[in-house]
Amino acid sequence: MKADRNKTIDMSVEEGKEYLDRCLRISEKKTLEEVLDKTIIGDTFATLSMLPEHSVDLLIVDPPYNLDKDFHGNQFKKTSDEMYEEYTEKWISLAIPLLKENATIYVCCDWQSGAAIAKVLKRYFYVQNRITWQREKGRGALSNWKNGMEDIWFATNSKTYTFHVEDVKIRRKVMAPYKVDGKPKDWEETEQGNFRNTYPSNFWDDISIPYWSMPENTAHPTQKPEKLLAKLILASSDPGDVILDPFLGSGSTSVAAKKLGRHYIGIEQNEQYCVWAEKRLEMAESDRTIQGYADGVFWERNTNALQRSMD
Repeated sequence: MKADRNKTIDMSVEEGKEYLDRCLRISEKKTLEEVLDKTIIGDTFATLSMLPEHSVDLLIVDPPYNLDKDFHGNQFKKTSDEMYEEYTEKWISLAIPLLKENATIYVCCDWQSGAAIAKVLKRYFYVQNRITWQREKGRGALSNWKNGMEDIWFATNSKTYTFHVEDVKIRRKVMAPYKVDGKPKDWEETEQGNFRNTYPSNFWDDISIPYWSMPENTAHPTQKPEKLLAKLILASSDPGDVILDPFLGSGSTSVAAKKLGRHYIGIEQNEQYCVWAEKRLEMAESDRTIQGYADGVFWERNTNALQRSMD
């Protein structure tokens, strides 16, 4: 039995049959209307070619890193850098026809897989930046430095692209508030403390990995936080845009897109993860909150009392 505060979503495929039945299986070319706001069950390498061309505004990809990993029965085996580069080029080449001319691409990776991914991205896109985000729970190591960071490559399909920097400001505590004529200078005084809204950099230290007391948490081994996806979505898309995630996992991209008023298409081959994704999408119907994001800004960890009370 789980503790009362343990909100982890871990129902089996059998228990979640109603959610699995909401997913789509495709075997032929589909129109945008047929796949919009759907979770598609299938191998992304077989599915991408059946999606409508020039329909995607934002591509967010969290592929298996080049590590040995068991995704609830689906095994990914570590391979050579050259073979992982070929693997990356394969899914990128399938995704390219789906992108609009001004589309943006974000690809998650770690320090080992990042080099191969960047190499392929540079062949096809304009690489704009590399985001590094701090994992609150770094992977332990006895004979090396603990791996507490992951990267996200930011690329665009052309030199014209969407970027709403005002929508992704970070609210930071002001430790030594500066005043002019007795009034705050570039900061505000609130009941929760003194804060300043700042422009984001490419180093993110405000992300919390989903854990057992958070409603978004699932039993997926590499689940990305909704807050992380929200930053990418708000910065690089407009309301009503179409966001594609070809390695959906437990659904964080689709859920964040839905909560923020965007359309989504998610592809996932594991039925277990599709069940969890659909359960989370159902929950988003009545709860649009995103942990760590409130009042139009992203809060530093443990600085928003309202958000802490929800954890």
